[in-house]
Amino acid sequence: MFYPRDILPALESHLANKQVTVLTGMRRTGKTTLLKHLMEKSGIRQRAFFDLERIDYRELFSEKNYETIVYALNQRGLDLSEKTLIGIDEIQLAPNLPSVVKYLYDHYGIKFILTGSSSYYLKNRFEESLAGRKKIFEIYPLSFGEMLTFQGVAYSTMEEEFKPLPFIASEYERIKPYYNDFIDFGGFPEVVLMKKKEDKRDMIADILSSYINYDVAVLTDFSKSEEVYQLIKLLAIRVGARMDISKICSVTGMSRRTVENYLSLLEQSYLIQTIPVISRSPDREIVKAHKLYFLDNGIASMSAELSSGSKFENAIFNQLRRFGDVAYYSLKTGNEIDFILNIKMAIEVKETATEAHLKNTINLAKNIGIEQSYVVGRYPHQVFDGFIWGGVIR
Repeated sequence: MFYPRDILPALESHLANKQVTVLTGMRRTGKTTLLKHLMEKSGIRQRAFFDLERIDYRELFSEKNYETIVYALNQRGLDLSEKTLIGIDEIQLAPNLPSVVKYLYDHYGIKFILTGSSSYYLKNRFEESLAGRKKIFEIYPLSFGEMLTFQGVAYSTMEEEFKPLPFIASEYERIKPYYNDFIDFGGFPEVVLMKKKEDKRDMIADILSSYINYDVAVLTDFSKSEEVYQLIKLLAIRVGARMDISKICSVTGMSRRTVENYLSLLEQSYLIQTIPVISRSPDREIVKAHKLYFLDNGIASMSAELSSGSKFENAIFNQLRRFGDVAYYSLKTGNEIDFILNIKMAIEVKETATEAHLKNTINLAKNIGIEQSYVVGRYPHQVFDGFIWGGVIR
């Protein structure tokens, strides 16, 4: 069964564009399913699909003479003088593929839809080879709204703009079980569709293992996989905390350059994201340190024993990202605002929110000229103006 994603209208719209459509993101986020759906929706009669997990397909696109590839496609019944659509899955497995696609695109006008599991690979290999010829679409784990869609649960959405919605007790009770699952197990489609919690945990462990053994192995020395895994576990403990590179180096025994390279790799391959601090008065405020979050709650929870509060904050980060740029604000005294959205909205995250939390946020936000302040809570023990239940951010 095909479940629609929020990004689907943009993808379908791009089908009519000659440019190469590239879907990238962490593996198991649904890129292959989207690719096959787009091929069916394209309306192009002549089309072919290649999964580069198959060695014969990798050999086909590894031919040094590109006209040999054309000949092989002809043998498969494709007449490249007619409009043709080719979908290729797991492109990171064929290092020379960008050059092949460029040649076929330029000489035969083929429409390509490509998927790849590594942003790092794509951005470095595609920028020059397919400059002006492609558009990259990033596919993430399901948002909370998409998760509800996959579960067949009706819901209202904030659409494109973040805005407070009134708290309705009956809706809280209806949606709460799904939201708890989102916080605990994240949004990988296969995980969301599983019923048993133990099966969900096993699947998340498999996804993390695949990421390390395949995606990380493509981007770095395979012998370093265990080192990267240990770093991931260490980072998970620090969800929502300011990054202290020196401390990480001390704990891991890695050099600063090695840690920074790994952090860049993990961020560009969609495992983590760091957010900057908003600063107006450097003498009073933290000015450089980034905070770290995982792009899926299930992966974060699988990597370390997280507190309930840390998992909730990580979930809210992932919910807010779809509404724009996320940063944070912090004074050197330790007082901080968890999230600043689009440099116009202050959002504090507390499992059990109170009016005192909101008042503190409002006062801190004045330092940076922000007038809109809210407290997002998980448990609605108090409901007041400025309170938002986390489950309505979808």
